[in-house]
Amino acid sequence: MQILSFIGFTILVAVIAYIATRKTNENSSDGYFLGGRSLTAGVIAGSLLLTNLSTEQIVGLNGAAFESGLSVMVWETLAAVAMIVTAVFLLPRYLRGGLTTVPQFLEKRFDVTTKTLTSGLFLTGYVVVLLPVILYSGALAISGMFNVSELLGVTHTQAIWICVWGIGIIGSIYAIFGGLKAVAVSDSINAIGLLVGGILIPIFGLMAIGDGSMMDGLTILTTEHPEKFKSMGGPTDPVPFYTIFTGMMLVQLFYWGTNQQIIQRALGAKNLKEGQKGLLLASFIKILGPIIVVLPGLIAFHLFNGSLENPDDAYPMLVNKVLPAPLVGFFAAVLFGAILSSFNSVLNSSVTLFGIDIYKQHINKEADEKTVVKYGKTFGIILAIAAMFIAPMIANAGSLFAYLQEINGIYSIPILTIIVVGFLTKRVPAISAKVGLFSGCLLYIISQFVLQPFFINSALEKAAASGIVDEAALALIKAQAYPHFLDIMALLFVLNVGIMLLIGKWKPREKDYVQEYTKQVNIAPWKYVHQVGIAICLLVLAVYIYFA
Repeated sequence: MQILSFIGFTILVAVIAYIATRKTNENSSDGYFLGGRSLTAGVIAGSLLLTNLSTEQIVGLNGAAFESGLSVMVWETLAAVAMIVTAVFLLPRYLRGGLTTVPQFLEKRFDVTTKTLTSGLFLTGYVVVLLPVILYSGALAISGMFNVSELLGVTHTQAIWICVWGIGIIGSIYAIFGGLKAVAVSDSINAIGLLVGGILIPIFGLMAIGDGSMMDGLTILTTEHPEKFKSMGGPTDPVPFYTIFTGMMLVQLFYWGTNQQIIQRALGAKNLKEGQKGLLLASFIKILGPIIVVLPGLIAFHLFNGSLENPDDAYPMLVNKVLPAPLVGFFAAVLFGAILSSFNSVLNSSVTLFGIDIYKQHINKEADEKTVVKYGKTFGIILAIAAMFIAPMIANAGSLFAYLQEINGIYSIPILTIIVVGFLTKRVPAISAKVGLFSGCLLYIISQFVLQPFFINSALEKAAASGIVDEAALALIKAQAYPHFLDIMALLFVLNVGIMLLIGKWKPREKDYVQEYTKQVNIAPWKYVHQVGIAICLLVLAVYIYFA
């Protein structure tokens, strides 16, 4: 029954996506990469949310909440503010320039080499980090839900390989052969299912705690574990509160405002008004995100007495424990849709970056749009296969969500730096962007993978020599031995901006940069964008004050 409902819902989504996209001309760049610039607010919001909300998010954040409490909700709530900044400041500039990819702006603002380097950084991060993490975390969830190893009579490792390749192949079909519109439409359907299913998990979980009463369950949970319900993280938490004012906002701005896999949904808007409404709708729903990606982790902490060996097991175990059997297949299908969404969204963005920024620019400048799409798809197949081979090899990477965020810093802050400087200045030259990219990547790698292990190991050795064995004391020593990676991001952002501005002062462009208006879409803003944006920001502030 569970498998039948899983297969049935998955096929239903695929059929609806096919019917909705069969008339889109996908032999053109706009048709394939941007859904014909026809996406409306609801489709954009649904696609944004589901592209973001996948197993590495649901499993990883609930695992972090199981371990550290409510403070990890900052990854969700602060995203709302970043989306508002994107809607008000960045999206009008992107659509005015008729951009298909973010690096296209860098070509116009700086030069072709800057665009190519940035596209290369995006693609490297996608294939080495993001795609494998999505595949591996998804394989863990699906394998655990259906007990694939027992079902097929294989080992746990073999089950992971089977699930990785299953997800990868189906996701590739959506992304490579369907284009952005197929991805966005299937995202929107799955987003509804994920919201419904995601909310049912904490409801059934609270009812399990409260002997059938959800409110009694919530009262028991908050009364017995008040230390878990604090919005402000301490020094040993994954996200100390003060980092909201250092690197956290920068990470959110990069992710929601400049990351190709995300912003591509808004770039496909039929006009600026629809794009802004889509971003603001998604930002409002994002405030409710902790109900799906944080609260279940707290419920699992209570139900399993805080004693799980691996915190990332909290969510799958909770689903199996509290969800009625008839709903498991449906929820697994929705979760499968979320996994596919993140995978095929990243893959579609990779195909876009390669086709537009590398193949057309450097390999075949005379290629027509049909040829660009064809070779973009070929590259996507190669990328997907590479990611499927890499994914099972990250089994020992530790906390998937923390690993993903820290590794992403290698390219996220350098790219954000040159985009911000590019938009806010007119005379900073192309050489400064290249220096900013190189210095940002190099300094972050040295900081996190050379200096951080050295200082932490030295501090722990001194603690051992002093006879300190208490786990809480060791965690505090470790946290204080080296700055948090979000602090490092903020420091490097300021340093890189300073370097770029100094180069601009020393050797400025000959002429001021002026962005052209291509008139591909109407860029009249939504008249309520500022009022709604302010209201959502106040709502985020109220959530923090309430839980503080």
